Amino acid sequence: MKKEAGRWLILVLLLLLSASGAEAGAAGRLGFPYIQNYTKQQYKAGNQNWSVTRSPDGVMYYGNSTGLLAYDGNNWQLYQMPHKLIVRAVAADANGRVYAGGFGEMGYWSHDEEGLFRYTSLVGLVPPQHRPADEIWKIYVDGDNVYFQSFTSIFRYQHGKMTVVKASNPFLFLHQAGGRYFAEVISEGLYELRGDSLHFVPGSQQLGSSGILSILPFSEGRILIGTAKNGLFLFDGQQFTPWQNEANEFLKTYQLNNGTLLDGSYYAFGTILNGVVVLDEDGKLVHRLNKSNGLQNNTVLNLFADAAQNLWVGLDNGVDRVEINSPLYFYFDKVGDFGTVYSSIIHGNKIYLGTNQGLYYSNWSPGTPNAAQHLNFRMIENSQGQVWELTVIDGEILCGHNEGTFRVEGSALVKISDVKGGWTIKKLQSDPTVLIQGTYTGLAVYRKGKAGHWAFSHMVSGFGEPGKHVEQDQSGHIWVSHAYKGLYRLALSPDLRQVTDSRSFDESHGLPGSYNVNISRLFNRLLFSTGSGFYHYNEASGRFIPYKELNGKLGPMATSKRVLPATGKKHWFINHGKVALADMSNPQQPRINTSQFSILDGRMVQEYESISKISDTIYLISMDDGFVIYNSEARAQPSMALPSVLIRRVENTAGKQQVLSETGRYRRVLELPYSQNNVRLSYALPYFKQAQVEFQYKLEGYAAEWSPWSDATQKEFTNLGQGEYSFRVRARINGEAVTEATVYRFVVLPPWYATWWAYTLYAVLAAVLLWLGRRLYFRKLQRDQQRIQQRLEQEKQEQLRQEAILHEQKLVKIRNEQLKSELSNKSRELASTALNIVNKNELLQNISHEVNKLQDAEGNRLPERQLKKIQKIILDGMSPQTDWELFENSFNETNANYFKKLKEDYPELTPNDMKLCAYLRMNMSSKEIASLLNITVRGVELRRYRLRKKLNMDPDKNLVEFFMEI
Repeated sequence: MKKEAGRWLILVLLLLLSASGAEAGAAGRLGFPYIQNYTKQQYKAGNQNWSVTRSPDGVMYYGNSTGLLAYDGNNWQLYQMPHKLIVRAVAADANGRVYAGGFGEMGYWSHDEEGLFRYTSLVGLVPPQHRPADEIWKIYVDGDNVYFQSFTSIFRYQHGKMTVVKASNPFLFLHQAGGRYFAEVISEGLYELRGDSLHFVPGSQQLGSSGILSILPFSEGRILIGTAKNGLFLFDGQQFTPWQNEANEFLKTYQLNNGTLLDGSYYAFGTILNGVVVLDEDGKLVHRLNKSNGLQNNTVLNLFADAAQNLWVGLDNGVDRVEINSPLYFYFDKVGDFGTVYSSIIHGNKIYLGTNQGLYYSNWSPGTPNAAQHLNFRMIENSQGQVWELTVIDGEILCGHNEGTFRVEGSALVKISDVKGGWTIKKLQSDPTVLIQGTYTGLAVYRKGKAGHWAFSHMVSGFGEPGKHVEQDQSGHIWVSHAYKGLYRLALSPDLRQVTDSRSFDESHGLPGSYNVNISRLFNRLLFSTGSGFYHYNEASGRFIPYKELNGKLGPMATSKRVLPATGKKHWFINHGKVALADMSNPQQPRINTSQFSILDGRMVQEYESISKISDTIYLISMDDGFVIYNSEARAQPSMALPSVLIRRVENTAGKQQVLSETGRYRRVLELPYSQNNVRLSYALPYFKQAQVEFQYKLEGYAAEWSPWSDATQKEFTNLGQGEYSFRVRARINGEAVTEATVYRFVVLPPWYATWWAYTLYAVLAAVLLWLGRRLYFRKLQRDQQRIQQRLEQEKQEQLRQEAILHEQKLVKIRNEQLKSELSNKSRELASTALNIVNKNELLQNISHEVNKLQDAEGNRLPERQLKKIQKIILDGMSPQTDWELFENSFNETNANYFKKLKEDYPELTPNDMKLCAYLRMNMSSKEIASLLNITVRGVELRRYRLRKKLNMDPDKNLVEFFMEI
């Protein structure tokens, strides 16, 4: 039995590993749903991805050859198993546990109480004799039961206990179909697992021995069984019936390896050699996906459909995500066969692509659901060069080409104009029998020829500017958009041969710019746009006015540069690479669909966007590397609630970086020490469709306002203060739908000096300090009282001293007043003395004169001897020395040290000079001085003159004032 099991194990491994490089063989070039590739360079783990599952929070997990791989929509994370085992099987339960299995190992990953993602082994619950010694290939979660399957045993884990189920021969794989479990026992057939026992399914030998690799629920209670090389079978509980379908031979040839149910009615099967096929319930081929049209590898190790009906493909080299139910069907030119697509159209039984390399076509089967499945593009002969436009007018395909304009007839071209650069061509509004075309060198006119085909008529003279967009308004004027010079409005002659009036418009006429002004037609009126909103032309003012009514209702699409007609009142709006389909049936409330087309953002050729209508529900959208077919009637995916933003990592960045938590669903509030108050939070939105995802956050307790929207997926906060914080983060998809805010709470603990024990210590210290303070206070109070007593005593002594000083000052004042009085008296006495001396001298002089006149009785003059005696007495009375001594004594009493200071300042002064100085200080007149000095007034003046010279005085200086100032 062991040898048989070994043989099957080797066979399975060879099937899984040997054909990873196989090519598609007979499969042709196919269109396909959008496929997103995740390469090993992106997820940085092993090539092989053996299994896929999704946890309730939306995170995807993959059993990878180097461990458990997790993807949250933004970042990849690898968790390694014990001994770095390969993870062959993964499954997630409703509680967030992720079960994993490898060689001799099975267990689960979960977030512990600290929020870290850790592994718990369950091998220890298995009795030693039954512990696995081979690979765990399948894991299924069913309520509180978890099934692990190896080639030798099935292990059922429930409520912390492990039950082992064995068979007589090795198992191949365990399969779940609805609530039932089936396992193939090698060399015996199919068994159903019920509880802990196996029950043989009669007739299962009919399935052959190539291996049962897929069992899925089917309609009407049946089961769909897929075998490796014998095709698909239906089992109704009684018998097995081969299921005839369009992929049966394909699956037999390329070896079916696994399968999954999609959206309840589609079945996806992965193969060893040629990728994935998708069938509907009728057995019709819906999709065929392989390496040639999007998958990274043809060997499919696992398939998984998530709640949003994304098909996850685990490959022998990488992981792919397929948007199966998208209304957009892609065809990429991955090898550059036909270049950049500028225009595309489906007409008759062919699809045409106008590219920068030429015109290509492929056969097309109208009405066939899988018409885009088999396309083989070939270049039409002689079409090399730039194709600008493809359009159907009156049943004819017209091709605007760099080398002219052509009529397309099947797979051939017929030139109808040599005018270079046919940018745009359309019927005149005023005359549907005439076409007008914008070219490199002006306007071309076309009319129907004799054979009923459109034919070139003439070029319009009088206008030679290139016309990228051409439209006719209701008044008959032709509007032409120049790539760099704004707009032209032309009036043509009745025969349309020449321009009779031309007017140009630019920023000076109200346009927001002159570069690439686009002309569109909406509501049967012309609209003009440059990416700054729509404008319309006001004939009365001759200016362009913003179309506020329309701009306000279009929201973000108001800045669209192009408007293309769709069906009825539906229009395509193209806004800087973004595409929207707007239903304008109610102009007041237009319905704008952008979410379905977000995957096309930036993929169309800028300024040359092309969307062709195939039917009222199907459109062909040109892209820079291919095209997309949009079916507006494709079954819409069920609306699902947006996933919540996940907190994926909380790190401490203070000092050495440390992971604190790997989930926002923390069982207890995270507490950060104050010394580690720098925190970084990483977040993600598990939204896996192509969309622009932006995030917005705020930290309550730190900031009150939400941050601006950004595509950043982490935020770091530094130097947070102590307290409680709530980090709120939400996501916005394609600028529209906004998720509910996810809240993560954490606490920054206070610093050691603000903890309760610190406050207790503070209280004790405060009490001790209070007691010490009280003691010190009383001691200080005593010292203060002593100081106050001393101060009072000092103040008393000071007061007595001040009183003594005041008393003394009063005495001094009295003495000063007395001295002033005495000085005044002395001054008066001095003046009186001087006056008396003068008067005395004058009297004596008068007496001397009178004595000289004395006569005797006889009238004779007295004898000379007697007169001399009298004159001597008079002269002695008038002696200057005597007068000066008297004056000097009085003068010194009132002007102490005056002569001393005068002598020090002017040592050259004589005693007579000193006398004159004293008399001048007394402000005495020359006559009085002459009397005192017993000289003439003339002699006084002479002395005054000499004194001035000795003193070197200015002639203008008053001599009396000078001596009074000394």
